[in-house]
Amino acid sequence: MAAPASLLGLEKKSLREQALIALRRAITSGELEPGRHLVETELSEMLQISRGTLREALRQLEQEGLVSAGPRGRLSVRHLDAKEIRDIFAVRAVLESLAARTLCERHNKDAAVAQLRAAVESMDDAAKSSLEDRIEADLEFHRTLCRLSDNETLLHSWESLEGSIRMSIMYAGLERAVKNMSVGRHHDIVAAIETGNAAQARETIIEHMDGAAENLVA
Repeated sequence: MAAPASLLGLEKKSLREQALIALRRAITSGELEPGRHLVETELSEMLQISRGTLREALRQLEQEGLVSAGPRGRLSVRHLDAKEIRDIFAVRAVLESLAARTLCERHNKDAAVAQLRAAVESMDDAAKSSLEDRIEADLEFHRTLCRLSDNETLLHSWESLEGSIRMSIMYAGLERAVKNMSVGRHHDIVAAIETGNAAQARETIIEHMDGAAENLVA
């Protein structure tokens, strides 16, 4: 098979990490499409790494939910159906609502609110960039929200979904993906946190996630 651009030209240091990054990018960008069987001999040749190093990277991608094992353990790029996308965004809503509640309960939340506003401004700046850049700016807002909670378990749980989130957005196509990146909707989340009203923040985030999921599976 032809070598996707993301899978070419690895350097000779930290090969496992470079392979992991290259494979993750190829999957989430659609270069390696859903359902594509991952043949070790072909991928190791493309990446110019040993099959042992490749297997380590593939095991990590399986843990991230980007690849799945079929009959006889044969790996392929995971296909996300409508139920899986709804499930992912429902879990996101719970995690991000908890992060928002944590921020709402702080006596001094000014610094956190300022960081979230900066993340929204970055989304606005990326509005005329590529779809990939816009997705990264959107994810960075939500990652920042979770990171500011100072709850490492929460952040780790959110990051474990990140690859699947990116896949679901990328595969939905430009129009539906952009619809989910409304700067105004993200400003609403920050405004709810700034008021300190945890119930309002939770409702805003759940509405955001429910709407995003339905848009992606429409």
